[in-house]
Amino acid sequence: MQAVAKFHPEIVTFGESMGLFTAQDSRGLEYASTLSKSFGGAESNVAIGVSRLGHRAGWFGRLGNDPMGNMIYKSVRGEGVDVSQVLFSEEEPTGLMIRENASGKSSVHYYRKGSAASRMMPYHLDPMYIESASILHVTGITAAISASGLETVEAAIDIAKKSGVKVSFDPNLRLKLWSLEEARPVLLRLAEKADYFLPGLDELQLLYDTDDTSYIFEKLSQLPGISIIKGGPDLTYVLEAGVLNEVPYFKAEQVLDTVGAGDGFCAGFLAGLLKGYSAIEATRLGNLMGSMVIQAVGDWEALPTWEQVDARLNNKAHIER
Repeated sequence: MQAVAKFHPEIVTFGESMGLFTAQDSRGLEYASTLSKSFGGAESNVAIGVSRLGHRAGWFGRLGNDPMGNMIYKSVRGEGVDVSQVLFSEEEPTGLMIRENASGKSSVHYYRKGSAASRMMPYHLDPMYIESASILHVTGITAAISASGLETVEAAIDIAKKSGVKVSFDPNLRLKLWSLEEARPVLLRLAEKADYFLPGLDELQLLYDTDDTSYIFEKLSQLPGISIIKGGPDLTYVLEAGVLNEVPYFKAEQVLDTVGAGDGFCAGFLAGLLKGYSAIEATRLGNLMGSMVIQAVGDWEALPTWEQVDARLNNKAHIER
């Protein structure tokens, strides 16, 4: 039996965080002599983003009891995220991904089969920890990595729904993990359980097998929750109670790395809800977060603090020294 949760997070999320090595050679991994080390994971990225915006976030998952697992655990904890529910495995390793940029084309190679995270089970959940939160955030990645991962996502959602905790769901469709035919019924089923559904327009075109946005919005209108659709023409759509609103992007002065932009958006949107913003206002904050993230390099390193976001929102001048 797990101990009673003492930390009361505002947002709880869980999933696989993996060690990340990036080849420092424009010719790609085959010719790279040096690799930079970090980590990445959609859910831990969101938790870090929420924490940097001044809210209590809890992230958990299963890590291997190995150097990469220890690095991830300490790094996430160092960002002010509660990791008291993280479990370490002596049998399975921490997953690994290697990123390369060969001739201008970015690719990621995953080594996650049999990872500790892929063996997560519903009994690893602490119901009291989830019940203590305001929002549970889950993604389709955890549902895709294994059958038990999907079972765990559904069990967590059931716990949240029974206790009145809002559910946020980002489908994060990853066709390297499962086929579209496998993903479609699962992701659409999970969308029906979400209070906040956070898909990209490109994902919806695949899930509903159409480019007809009118049809897509009609289908989304039948969902019980609010849909926040990323990736419109320089805007994000907010579909709430059958009413469609458009929230413009914030212009980025430069684009250095688009990785993590979606997670930054989710962190901003969720933090906005915690601040009492409307769905439209929270989406505006999410758009700003995404814009700021792509102007720097890193999965989570570029996530801004609330002070940086507030300065941008209020056009405060930057003082160099």
